[in-house]
Amino acid sequence: MLSLEDRRWNQLQDAYGRAANVPGLLRELRSATSPKKGYQDEPWYSLWSSLCHQGDVYTASYAAVPRIVKIAADTRTPIDFSFFQLPAAIEVARRTGRGPEIPTECADDYHRALASLGEAVSLHRNDTWDQSMLLSAMAAQAVAKGHIDVAEAILNLDSDLITKINRLEFN
Repeated sequence: MLSLEDRRWNQLQDAYGRAANVPGLLRELRSATSPKKGYQDEPWYSLWSSLCHQGDVYTASYAAVPRIVKIAADTRTPIDFSFFQLPAAIEVARRTGRGPEIPTECADDYHRALASLGEAVSLHRNDTWDQSMLLSAMAAQAVAKGHIDVAEAILNLDSDLITKINRLEFN
């Protein structure tokens, strides 16, 4: 896993160019694990904007995933659903052609982090979950098991679509 002080972050790309700001956001995330109140709460707003911008991912996205998953696994209090949703969304984007190849120096850590998403979800199974957390945990489990099409479908669910599915309204 790339150290947050590693100079290679400057060579990685995010949505805005060099990913030099991503380590700082990940440092901030270590002390901001609780569920966020709004979609613009930091550091999640900037992490999403930088790492999974409009469905596209970048080399820094792959380097950040192991850190995000580790923070989720190490936190013993309720966490924000983005700890599961962002890694799942990054892998779905990668596997559906919306990102570059994984840099060699990040590949092993990235794949190990994805495989451990299921364990991270399990560590938080006794937390209170709203629908966003449930869907994110399900998507993370699907990614951890390699079911990318299922993860993508889950990530696209919202209350309206769930209602339509339950009513079998497929117009």
